[in-house]
Amino acid sequence: MEVVTVFDVWNNVLAELEQKISPENYATFFAQAKTNLISTDDGIITISVPNVFMRVNVRKKFDSLIRTALAANNVEVKSTNYVVVNAATKIKKPREVSLSELKNRVGTVEKIRVPTSNFNPTLLTGLNSNFTMDNFVVGTNNELAVAVAKNIIENPGEKYNPFFLYGGPGLGKTHLVEAIGNELLKRNPKLKILYTPINHFYTDFINAVRKGDMESFHRRFQKLDVLIIDDFQFIVGKEKSQEEFFNIFNDMHQANKQVIITSDRLPSQIKTVDERLASRLTMTGAFDLQYPTFEDRCAILHAKAEFEGIEIEDKAIEYIAKNVETNIRDLQSLYGKIVAFSELKGISPLAVIQDGMIPTSGAGVKNRNLTPKIVINKVASFFDITAEEMCGRSRISNIKTARQVGMFIMSKDLQMSTPKIALEVGVKDHTTVMHGIKKIESDMKINFVLRDQVNEIRGQLSE
Repeated sequence: MEVVTVFDVWNNVLAELEQKISPENYATFFAQAKTNLISTDDGIITISVPNVFMRVNVRKKFDSLIRTALAANNVEVKSTNYVVVNAATKIKKPREVSLSELKNRVGTVEKIRVPTSNFNPTLLTGLNSNFTMDNFVVGTNNELAVAVAKNIIENPGEKYNPFFLYGGPGLGKTHLVEAIGNELLKRNPKLKILYTPINHFYTDFINAVRKGDMESFHRRFQKLDVLIIDDFQFIVGKEKSQEEFFNIFNDMHQANKQVIITSDRLPSQIKTVDERLASRLTMTGAFDLQYPTFEDRCAILHAKAEFEGIEIEDKAIEYIAKNVETNIRDLQSLYGKIVAFSELKGISPLAVIQDGMIPTSGAGVKNRNLTPKIVINKVASFFDITAEEMCGRSRISNIKTARQVGMFIMSKDLQMSTPKIALEVGVKDHTTVMHGIKKIESDMKINFVLRDQVNEIRGQLSE
């Protein structure tokens, strides 16, 4: 008789959560046995957490995802109860449950197991229901992409097929494309939709080849109405996977089935990507998400606070927006830390900031440990030149552009004066620096490739 324990179930749930939430949140709230499933008796789910802070935040942030993951693993969920368990607390050892008993309790059930591949068979769509159009904040940085998304929701498989969305990390690409999927499903629950990162596609393709079961692999995609591929840039170097994806894409496109793809860059900028594939993926255009302006960042934070029912002062919002210029993920990370400290200490978010409880450096925040030398070396490496060439007097186009990009980043991210920048990059006149900064600012408005390059460098510097 097959025996299933709550530990087996919880391992499956953790596998689901790890795919659905940020690595930072997973490490904070779930890794290293911080949160555990104690029992599932009679549909009453009891979950242990180490302290009150964890209880409040796990319930608030992840209860819906946990419920969904439990249901996907054939566990009846009537209610969830989060209890604080510390080292001194004795926990009753969970009772082992047989498959036959579990069947009687929740109906027909497959063997519960930790997925052996990255493909998640328990969630039919792979979509995160928390990503919706209602909680996606529209700003100057994304309004065109959102307009296209709304067109797809109204007319899937028609004008914008495929929909290729690109931009730096943490700008909301995944949110937007999953929101499209959720909205389509809301309008037509019979639609067969699959969201999957490209590395999951690759893993399943390799497993199908090894097992000699390509028929099942193909059948999975033949049944789809909408395919959403995330992080396409990771297909680099995988020629057989590219070929397979190309064939699947062609079949779906010819059948007027919607294909949606995200990437951190254009296909033409991804090394080893076949030109045919790159051309096909951008045949209806490529749409980018830009870094949000200060006003956009404030709007995002206000919307998040309203959605969560959090009272946060305008000055606290402005503080966060000023200190995070990298991306939306980092913005929300700092916001989350401040709100968490506020709840833990029983004081306002602004008081948390004023008391200096939250550092403004480190991952997720504008990197205040940056130095001019670090910026110069990073920019030079990106443009495949030496730091000496970048800080010399060469007028070669590539070197000149790199020098101006370095000036721009030092001005924006280090808040350096133009005379100081002039000294660092080896130019005599600070007016040359002013001109270089203005040129990059101007060129980025019309030169999408340059904008992507600058954003990628800034993203790397924030890591």
